[in-house]
Amino acid sequence: MNRYILKWEVFGIVFIVIIGSALHFVFDLAGGWRPLAIIAAVNESVWEHLKLGVWPALIYGLMEYRHINKLSSNFVFAKAIGILIIPVAITVLFYGYTAFTSHILAVDIAIFVIAVVLGQMTAYKILTAAPLPARTKKMGIVVVLLLMIAFATLTHYPPQLPIFRDPVSGGYGIQ
Repeated sequence: MNRYILKWEVFGIVFIVIIGSALHFVFDLAGGWRPLAIIAAVNESVWEHLKLGVWPALIYGLMEYRHINKLSSNFVFAKAIGILIIPVAITVLFYGYTAFTSHILAVDIAIFVIAVVLGQMTAYKILTAAPLPARTKKMGIVVVLLLMIAFATLTHYPPQLPIFRDPVSGGYGIQ
């Protein structure tokens, strides 16, 4: 176990949860300033809540790069998979529990924290694993770029699917 890397990943959990929680309110507090729509929630849809974990995790990964990249040949892939796990876990856990009961705010918050922990701990496992093939770095870059493009595009042009629907207003995207 590499305690230095573990310390960075655990601190990342705190960072991502705090910054992600703040991003829930930033768009409204900024008066609906459109450039913030890429990183901040613009409504109460599940899709918009996924950004609250992805963007802070990406920012934290960029901050970590300088300190951990030389300690692990798997850095880019580890962070990409860790970041990807957050929205996947949120989606699966949220729709999993709401299939059986109605929406509960405390459970939603717990799901966010659990997803962040899963993402960071998965990244830790990959960071401390034996070196992976060089192509995994390229795969990691592609994963992150696709996520960034998806959030930038689908916030402004959301498909009429349940994951994009704001349960409060019934609308989609920026309203």
